[in-house]
Amino acid sequence: MLDTASRTAFNEDHAMFRDTVRRVFDKALLPHLDRYEREGIVDRLFWLACGDAGLLCPTVKPEYGGLGLDFAYNAVVAEELAYAGSAAGITLQSDIVADYIERYGSEEQKQRYLPGMVSGEVITAIAMTEPGAGSDLQGARTTAMRDGNHYVVNGSKTYITNGQNADLVVVVAKTDPALGAKGISLILVDAGTAGFQRGRNLDKVGMHSADTSELFFEDVRVPITNCLGQEGQGFAYLMSQLPQERLSIAVSAQGAAQRAFDEAVAFTKDRKAFGKTVFEFQNTRFTLADMKSQLQVGWAHLDWAIARHVRGELTTAEASAAKQWHTDMQGRVIDMALQLHGGAGYMNEYMVARLWKDARVTRIFGGTNEIMKEVVSRSI
Repeated sequence: MLDTASRTAFNEDHAMFRDTVRRVFDKALLPHLDRYEREGIVDRLFWLACGDAGLLCPTVKPEYGGLGLDFAYNAVVAEELAYAGSAAGITLQSDIVADYIERYGSEEQKQRYLPGMVSGEVITAIAMTEPGAGSDLQGARTTAMRDGNHYVVNGSKTYITNGQNADLVVVVAKTDPALGAKGISLILVDAGTAGFQRGRNLDKVGMHSADTSELFFEDVRVPITNCLGQEGQGFAYLMSQLPQERLSIAVSAQGAAQRAFDEAVAFTKDRKAFGKTVFEFQNTRFTLADMKSQLQVGWAHLDWAIARHVRGELTTAEASAAKQWHTDMQGRVIDMALQLHGGAGYMNEYMVARLWKDARVTRIFGGTNEIMKEVVSRSI
């Protein structure tokens, strides 16, 4: 269990909310983790349980069914989810999609989608990445061309989190390909729309319980009113939301790294070798000390970043630095934790193996860490 007694980003209300998150996860998540991993998807009952307890989209205003809380509540959910060892896509909905719709959506769009997102009845995805365009969103080829009072969407997306479960997809598409970044718009596509198809649930190295899909759009007709915000402003919207998305990834990375450390401490204190516990060897204690030092620095920095973001002060460069540092640290710490497990660490029945596999992608999604360094360097 995460030790939050000395945290500076949270108050007593956050602590009570964390207790609720833990109770819900104990009942609705932990007993089903292995099944979700086997099936490659988190079932809707978990989403509904989270919605019923107020864990989804806590920042959404009460007039749209939410609690109107600050991002620190989102961070509580993300930390606890990562510490539990789950890759469920609820943080994508709460930390990314909900903000896009509430900030840029029309009143009709907000009334239509946000209450269901808060309750868990509506599951969302955001379709950015394409087979030929990853971190460079300006290279997207998916189009949404005007035809009377409709857009006609054509193209394909890949590596889309919640792709199998999604009822609503926010599609990054070019409404005017000749304008480059200024021709990108965000188009809302309901899953039942003719011409929309889900591809396979992709076979990933890790994060097996997160359904991740290919999506195909063939002459998908949606009303002009399905444009999120202003036409041609999609790229600007994406850039303005990057700090929260990247901070969210950093939060999850820190929580997962802490869980790996705790697993390593418990394992080495229990496992015997050459007549004493593995923990008693100097190499083990020094390795754990190194891990603990990195985690101590990480938690202090994370609290700084969360508090700064809640005040509206976290810059894109700062959030990018946080994403890069925390995910790099996650990789180092979890790899050391696995090594301390010896052969057991390579067995899927041990939590550290799942954490190790799940950690690898965090240096890739949300913008690769190489891109994060590029962003930070531009602020120097």
